[in-house]
Amino acid sequence: MTRLNEIPFVKGHGTGNDFVLIPDLDGRRGLSVDQVRWLCDRRRGIGGDGVLRVVRTEHMPEFAEWSGIAEFFMDYRNSDGTVAEMCGNGARVFVRYLRATGLITDDEIVIGTRGGLRTAILRGDGIITIDMGAAHTAEADVTVRANGHEWSAVPVFAPNPHAVTFIEALSEAGDLSQPPEVRSGDLFPSGTNVEFVVPEGERHVSMRVHERGVGETHSCGTGACAVAWAARRRDGVEGGDTTYRVDVPGGTLEVTETAAGALLLTGPADLVAKGNVLLPL
Repeated sequence: MTRLNEIPFVKGHGTGNDFVLIPDLDGRRGLSVDQVRWLCDRRRGIGGDGVLRVVRTEHMPEFAEWSGIAEFFMDYRNSDGTVAEMCGNGARVFVRYLRATGLITDDEIVIGTRGGLRTAILRGDGIITIDMGAAHTAEADVTVRANGHEWSAVPVFAPNPHAVTFIEALSEAGDLSQPPEVRSGDLFPSGTNVEFVVPEGERHVSMRVHERGVGETHSCGTGACAVAWAARRRDGVEGGDTTYRVDVPGGTLEVTETAAGALLLTGPADLVAKGNVLLPL
């Protein structure tokens, strides 16, 4: 007999940003904050930077009106159990799961997220592009302090909040297991991701990131988008489509900002394990 708390899971990652996927197509299961934390615990649970609950959009009351456009909704939680608007690496892993399990067959689909409807394009080589929408900034003085240094930062909403900080060497940021101090007035009432960025060449940057509710991760999709958006303006690039290479500790992503302002995030997504887990009640 199957235990009541025994549920299936799949583990996946996008450039080292790893997630536990929980299929809940009928929206009956749900997940508590404590259950999300347990799933993401690398010693007591499965381990991950976040949880992706796979649910049909019609079963998400706040977003059910989208079900005619997006059959599936990505219910994303940070490893501390908090809800985030969007996760770019997670979206690629989510779409990879839908294809691998036969839930979708098309090469272009729309999924629902708390950051809005997002179009995904799947290539035959396992590379996936997510249209992340447009980013915007705010008129505010933002400073970031870490490892005894202080820098000015660029606030970018993509749609998650980010404080993009250009520095001379990634090592200057020091240990990012704890969140850097961010001073921004009331611009980030729910906290912010902090990116530390080093220009590496023409339209090429490297970055490290502390994600709110998670810690330092090997990659951050919305962070890469925010960094490319800020780098383009820092470099004075105008007009047309512009692509930046963004190196993260877990690999490389590409971000294209279109002439219309949309940010297209491109990178790999891998599924690495599946099984059942005895989820605490």
